Amino acid sequence: MDQPGRMKKTDVIKRSIFINGHKTSVSLENEFWQGLREIAEHDRTTVVMLVERIDRARNTCNLSSAIRVFVFNHFLDEKNSGGEKHHPALVVA
Repeated sequence: MDQPGRMKKTDVIKRSIFINGHKTSVSLENEFWQGLREIAEHDRTTVVMLVERIDRARNTCNLSSAIRVFVFNHFLDEKNSGGEKHHPALVVA
């Protein structure tokens, strides 16, 4: 049972995907997988194509972290723009 003031534990889901011609594993919480699917759907692309874009744009962090930052920034930008659905700059650290 959840206690007031405590966050519910979320499962980390590991998936293997092919990006740029090679197989890689990505571990994300279900909420980030869902966010990634929503962004891909909005952009009329696939999750794999979106992950390839994130992979090309990242500088130093691992791919799972880059995806989390991208998804977080997307929805933060959406919130700060008054809820309008649009594309944030592809910024991943």
